[in-house]
Amino acid sequence: MTKSELILTIAAQKGLTKQYAAMVVDLVFSELGKALAKGERVELRGFGVFEPRARKPRAARNPKTGEKVAVESKTAVHFKPGLDMRKRVDY
Repeated sequence: MTKSELILTIAAQKGLTKQYAAMVVDLVFSELGKALAKGERVELRGFGVFEPRARKPRAARNPKTGEKVAVESKTAVHFKPGLDMRKRVDY
């Protein structure tokens, strides 16, 4: 499902305009992004948990040349599905 499909589904199920549903979806995504950018954990009961995690610097290899490349440390978002979600998708 894409973001536009999600917007259309919400609009159809709740009798909203596409513009209003798009505004709601954008607002939710924006707030999730802001919380993750601050380093906060986002827990959506029944769905799962989004959590920023630090990755250590490491040595990698360029697959084309075989040359070793240094990869700097960074923060990545980790998702852990909730129990209800795992049951729904038979995780």
